[in-house]
Amino acid sequence: MSFELLYQLVAENTFVALREKAKKSTKGSRQFGLYKQIHKTLHLLQANPRHPGLNTHEYSSLENPFNPKEKVFEAYAQNNIPGAYRVFWCYGPEKRQITIIAITPHP
Repeated sequence: MSFELLYQLVAENTFVALREKAKKSTKGSRQFGLYKQIHKTLHLLQANPRHPGLNTHEYSSLENPFNPKEKVFEAYAQNNIPGAYRVFWCYGPEKRQITIIAITPHP
């Protein structure tokens, strides 16, 4: 049960920037580790949005870009560190698609 991942512009720009910083750093660096965690989160999300490691739950502070009545979700890329990264996403616009709304540090 795999989903197609789509990205809103801000999420795509963030992911590309993280990837570029990781390429310029060493494998043991914080930037490389962050990119690896985000990449793993997106892979798990694509395979199974309900994967227990994602700690997926509804997030009410963002509006669904396709239908304001539908839910937006938050998935954990990191946990138990200051500024832990989160991936905000929603289902759609079509069946079997997930749209990544934002990739950002937890406020």
